[in-house]
Amino acid sequence: PFDEIICYRGAHIYRYEGGGLAGNSQLSVRLIDGERGRLTPEDVLANINNPADPHQPGTSLVALENTVVREAGAFYSLNQIEAVSKAARSRGLKMHLDGARIFNALASTGDNPNSVGPLFDTISVCLSKGLGAPVGSVILCSRENERLARRRRKSLGGGMRQAGFLAAAGVYALENHIDRLKEDHRRARALAESLKKFSWVSDLMPVDTNIIIFDLDHRIEPGQFLLALADLGVRAVQFGPHQVRMVTHLDFNDDHLTFATQAFHKLRI
Repeated sequence: PFDEIICYRGAHIYRYEGGGLAGNSQLSVRLIDGERGRLTPEDVLANINNPADPHQPGTSLVALENTVVREAGAFYSLNQIEAVSKAARSRGLKMHLDGARIFNALASTGDNPNSVGPLFDTISVCLSKGLGAPVGSVILCSRENERLARRRRKSLGGGMRQAGFLAAAGVYALENHIDRLKEDHRRARALAESLKKFSWVSDLMPVDTNIIIFDLDHRIEPGQFLLALADLGVRAVQFGPHQVRMVTHLDFNDDHLTFATQAFHKLRI
């Protein structure tokens, strides 16, 4: 409590977790713009509070997100992470990775997962996004942090009984669904190439992994656009005042890709 963490301004832990940083942990947050959500060593070092100044919260943690959900799945390379981790630890800060889509990043970089772990104190991994398990997230950490995490989870009502079936699905996903993530990336790029052809798309973020984010022409109302698209059998979500997000995944195959691109041509808006 009363510490401050450094993270990207659009980080999931800040934007999409119901104020949990403040409510559950009583933390202050130093928000960084970053380049497509990626922090640099310079960003970290320039935003550490003076520990001798009682007017400021003590900076204690750097939280990275890989891939970056608000930035259409932009990812860090291993070298970029190493540089940030070295800078943070040189000043006594801990490192956390929101790795909900870490395997999407690794599928793109080809980096060894065993090289990523030592750069962080804690890593969260989601098993139910690109890996396709029905539910589940896990935390990677030291034994000491595991004991602390289990206690905190219990105090928040997060304990689970008979979770073996869910764990089995997660194990299957880890053993069988990592290599195929590149297929999701290929289909996402194909969707993006199709979207570029239409006048109702005013801007399209670079597609690095499996997330497509585009801006609609300002004359088009997003809600009506999404309804028209859903009527054609394609669902997407609004992701900003005029932004739309699409995500490819385990259950989206080449037939669905063809179906979606044909639906785009049928839109009348």
